Amino acid sequence: MRFSRMVNVVGAHAAGELNEVITGGVLDVPGATMFAKMQHLERHADDLRQFLLHEPRGRVSQCVNLILPPTLPEAKAGFVIMESEYYVPMSGSNTICTATVLLETGMIAMQEPVSEFLLEAPAGLVRIRAICEGGKVKSVTFENLPAFVFALDQMIEVEGLGSLKVDVAYGGMIYVLVQAADAGFAVTPDEAAHMVEMGERIKAAAAQQLPVVHPENRDIHTINQTLFAGPLRDEGGQKRARNGVIVSPGRLDRSPCGTGTCARLAVMHARGLLDVGERFVHESIIGTEFIGEVLGKTEVGGLPAIRPAITGTAWITAFHQYVLDPSDPFPTGFTLGDMWRAHD
Repeated sequence: MRFSRMVNVVGAHAAGELNEVITGGVLDVPGATMFAKMQHLERHADDLRQFLLHEPRGRVSQCVNLILPPTLPEAKAGFVIMESEYYVPMSGSNTICTATVLLETGMIAMQEPVSEFLLEAPAGLVRIRAICEGGKVKSVTFENLPAFVFALDQMIEVEGLGSLKVDVAYGGMIYVLVQAADAGFAVTPDEAAHMVEMGERIKAAAAQQLPVVHPENRDIHTINQTLFAGPLRDEGGQKRARNGVIVSPGRLDRSPCGTGTCARLAVMHARGLLDVGERFVHESIIGTEFIGEVLGKTEVGGLPAIRPAITGTAWITAFHQYVLDPSDPFPTGFTLGDMWRAHD
């Protein structure tokens, strides 16, 4: 049989979040930068994302990363991040999975005990440091793009909640951060459905009432996700907290969320709760962990910013070959409102 599309994908998860990696079947796409390549896919070739992430091949709690040749000579590889509804310039769990797949499949030569290289995300260059042993990536630390605060202690009006105090920060995506207790949550698995519903409402309200634009890239201007922040704890001299990030079209990130952790690091540093050189353990709603660290201070477009680093681990789960039969009635898949929540 002749297939009209055949895509090779390696399945992986980081701290429980499923992030697959395309390793074959897709050629390079136009664009002078990785951000431009992301925009080309979004505007002219979105059928690939829909093919892989929509039903019947994909599911809502899934992301896919497309490995591409880098546009910057210092990078070993580039990658574009596709989420269930849109493209994002940066993602921590996707970076950890992509780096792990590149090393464990031999696309980038593994060096033991440490492999260091640069990846080019749409947001820019990301420095990777992977601890490797016996052919396995034990952990990945990536130095993210600078994270910074747009606004602290802003009041918004949210349907069903009334007035709510929020922060807005950038950690690779733009987040609205809410103290979970202020919204009535303890960030436990039994609250998941209600957290998703309220998180989408909060995001929509914040996007409307608190418009923000990245000072160095005006194409980054949308509040992507809501982060419910659990209370900060000190356990044995280690600062830690739980969180829940709501990802469109309405689901919880299974991991602690890398870019969300970076945004929270920026807020904590701005409030004097985390110094340069301090580490912070961020827990997901299912109890998995990422470790965040403030490496230093910098500026972005005149705004105070931090240089954050995130450490986590990914595991390869599967090797897939997705195909399209020319007679298949769903070449770009489909979505249903029972799982894919509709937006106004």
